[in-house]
Amino acid sequence: MGIQFYTQTKKETAASQEIENLIILGSGPAGLSAGLYAARAELSPLILTGMELGGQAAVTNVIENYPGFPEGIGGADLGALFQKQAERFGARVEMDSATSVDITKHPFTISTYSRQYKTKSLIITTGASPVHLGIPGESEFTGLGVSYCATCDGYFFRDKKVVVVGGGDSAIEEAIFLTRYAASVTVVHRRESLRAGAILQKRAADNPKINFIWNSIVKRIDGNGKVESLRICDVKTGAETILSTDGVFVFIGHQPNTQLFKGQLELSPAGYIVADMKMQTSVEGVFAAGEATDSIFRQVVTSAGMGAAAAIQAAKYLESQE
Repeated sequence: MGIQFYTQTKKETAASQEIENLIILGSGPAGLSAGLYAARAELSPLILTGMELGGQAAVTNVIENYPGFPEGIGGADLGALFQKQAERFGARVEMDSATSVDITKHPFTISTYSRQYKTKSLIITTGASPVHLGIPGESEFTGLGVSYCATCDGYFFRDKKVVVVGGGDSAIEEAIFLTRYAASVTVVHRRESLRAGAILQKRAADNPKINFIWNSIVKRIDGNGKVESLRICDVKTGAETILSTDGVFVFIGHQPNTQLFKGQLELSPAGYIVADMKMQTSVEGVFAAGEATDSIFRQVVTSAGMGAAAAIQAAKYLESQE
């Protein structure tokens, strides 16, 4: 029994020391596109999905501006197609999240909830998360009327009054989506005009269920067990009013999910990973793509392109190391 025990331990140790060619952190459009290109380069990439399979795109109801789908396609459906195509060529997808990363020496070490990995190269596509308002009542009522995903929670507000906070593309897209369920949608925006694209603005303006409160911010969220009202402040006059509502959807931007890399990679003041046009970061062998590094475009198509570019460069890097 003693010899058998020793043999098994030796095998397990050897397995734990296997070094991956490439690990991709994140499974949004950038991560899955990187996986596809890396797999076709016969790198057998390992994709660690993170907390959301498919990334933020997967919780978007309909994506109308991704090439090849003239009628639009559901975000989850598009993500599933991305994954299927990447796996067809040999990408491996693991439902796991990185808990710590050491890229100070080669090979890099990635620790997850289930195990530890070693890898020769790394592509970071960890994306970004919704920015919170940071006001009283927000955290208390999250899941009880406060939401950051209309696709996820819109159904629960059928025939209810809801508020959308924000004025960009995401806010207006979600406001329009919510009109499928809600009796009315009030958009609260801190400026006197929207930042969303012209087509979205027109759709919102033409929708009889949508109305606007301009030059205003939400100061607090109140209720009894669930959201019942918002305290709204006019940023020009300082006047405050109480707005009754059954729910509030917050779409005021995103924060890059790059906390694991602080002190190891060069980050912008806003926390985005600094990468050059070849998706190369400040550490050789580490590449970044998608919203973890893109604070400007933040589109499915641009993230996918960046992921492909990162994989191409990773393949070149690994070839140079050989």
